[in-house]
Amino acid sequence: MSNRLARETSPYLLQHADNPVDWYPWGPEALALAQQEDKPILLSIGYSACHWCHVMAHECFEDAEVAAVMNRLFVNIKVDREERPDLDQIYQTAHQLLAQRGGGWPLTVFLAPDQTPFFAGTYFPKTPRYRLPGFVDLMENVAQAWHARRDEVLAQNEAVRAALDRQSPAPAGQGALSDKPFAEAMRDLDTAFDPVWGGFSKPPKFPRPGELFFLLRRARLGDDRARELGLYTLTKMASGGVRDQLGGGFCRYSVDERWAIPHFEKMLYDNGPLLQLYADAWAMSGDTRYREAAEDIVAWLLREMRGPDGGFFSALDADSEGEEGKFYVWTPDQARAVLTDEEYAVAAPVYGFDAPPNFENAHWNPILARPLAEVAADLGVSPERAAARLASARAKLFAARENRVRPGCDDKQLTSWNALMIAGLAHAGRVMNRPEWMAEAQTALDFLRARLWRDDRLRASYKNGEARLNAYLDDYAFLLDALLESVQAAYRPTDLDWAVTIADALLAQFEDVESGGFFFTSHDHEHLLIRQKPGYDQAMPSGNGVAAFALQRLGHLLGDTRYLDAAERCLRYFHAQIGQQPVAYPGLLAALDEWLGAPRVIVLRGPAPALEAAGRMLASRLGVRDMLLAVPNGMNLPPVLDKPETPVPTLWVCSAGACQPPTTVLETV
Repeated sequence: MSNRLARETSPYLLQHADNPVDWYPWGPEALALAQQEDKPILLSIGYSACHWCHVMAHECFEDAEVAAVMNRLFVNIKVDREERPDLDQIYQTAHQLLAQRGGGWPLTVFLAPDQTPFFAGTYFPKTPRYRLPGFVDLMENVAQAWHARRDEVLAQNEAVRAALDRQSPAPAGQGALSDKPFAEAMRDLDTAFDPVWGGFSKPPKFPRPGELFFLLRRARLGDDRARELGLYTLTKMASGGVRDQLGGGFCRYSVDERWAIPHFEKMLYDNGPLLQLYADAWAMSGDTRYREAAEDIVAWLLREMRGPDGGFFSALDADSEGEEGKFYVWTPDQARAVLTDEEYAVAAPVYGFDAPPNFENAHWNPILARPLAEVAADLGVSPERAAARLASARAKLFAARENRVRPGCDDKQLTSWNALMIAGLAHAGRVMNRPEWMAEAQTALDFLRARLWRDDRLRASYKNGEARLNAYLDDYAFLLDALLESVQAAYRPTDLDWAVTIADALLAQFEDVESGGFFFTSHDHEHLLIRQKPGYDQAMPSGNGVAAFALQRLGHLLGDTRYLDAAERCLRYFHAQIGQQPVAYPGLLAALDEWLGAPRVIVLRGPAPALEAAGRMLASRLGVRDMLLAVPNGMNLPPVLDKPETPVPTLWVCSAGACQPPTTVLETV
């Protein structure tokens, strides 16, 4: 017998459609039932690629005894955090307040019928284990508290609501915007930096692309220490097992300080920003390791994550055959079985197969353990021959791995996550001169416009031909940024027109005009416990940071003060918080940098064949604050940008309201 989740499209919710739990999706039916029956709500939030979500599902939600208790005591609601980040943000914050520690997934929250949380945790086993209570005992105790100590619960709920309301910054003060936060953010990152393995935290180590964006941006503005910290961390990540050394792409995080053993799930939202970072690292340094990491991300993306309509799927599971990492790890004997002796002699020391096992004391997750040149010298072969043997070994290992049972794929297509990848593809394609990547970015944009843009509104998720869920701030902000990256990579008038439409919708539906900043949900969104306005970057960039940055860039590009003013209001709203902990706000720091020093707008006009070569030459000369539109003769530009068609590539350069005379001497940029 299936439950109500069988009518959903989310792969995560469908994983629970056959549970004996009487699950409801989040919605009016479940919320009304809780009110009618005066039952607390058991809210379970997770996602399809989550290992511990699978563990709790198997131990608890698939168990008839546990399900009977859940059905007797609670209205049970299951939420896909990827489809409903609005709910996830609220109840992760509530978990932090109630449990006094960070949350995660699965998130298990008990709510009063009015949606106020009064107890929260993450994973719970069926019976006591890992110093955690058994889930059945926990549920009985929570229900007893709700019915027998209602006054205490309601009093706590009042305090929880008040604490949640205080999470938003106070209205903006009168302090002047300045460059002071940049030095403070650098100081904090330098202090946290791991000088041996790179990164800025103890395990678990996340890629944290926002911090790396900040460092590479400061590096391009002349900060040598920022360059050192950023490139060293990117090098160590690319050498570790958090990068899939055989198939490309990066996993969500590393459980150890060496980036060697990941939590094996792969998320689209990590790999889009990392693609952009590795392209920039290659452009800054010329180091082929960064180029290879970028190329591997795109190879994985197009091979495994592209949907039939040109958009990209959300994630790959950490587990296969019920075991985390089983698809990815090896034994030396397994590797020997598919390689020649000469290939194994190179691959074993390079990938670490000749060292002790690095995964659960029995298996090897491939890392770049030793430099290829060093291995070649030890074997007495030329670097070229060693490289050829390693390439052959890698291809054979990958082919053998493809015969294994694959991890599950969450094939819903999210607007915000697609936009992050589109921005990465367009940016990397421009920086690395890969026009085929730019074309993939445009194809994905066309997918979003055709499938997720309905009645002048974005939808958040697409699956089985259905676009659903009112889009969030991240959907609009990330898409605006992706459109601006795409028009700089390969100009299309329709993309710039859509960018204006998206920007106008962003202002109309999300901006807090009085105080500044942007709400995560639109003005006509479902009423929830609180309405958040997040500014700090997490695993994904902050919608407020990306909105301020992209609106400001669009404002400079088109000379439209509406966008510039909205970006400034956002910066002023978060000004005090940026000053208190600047390293937590890298997106807003990028917007602040361009508020203090306006970007240059460069228009390149000319015949298409010559324009392509001119654009490639200019790409290597652009600064971090430059925007270049290469517009072939015959393509339209908005009136404020319109330039005459020219027989040879010609430049117009404008900054801070002043334009230089047009020139055909491209080296002047």
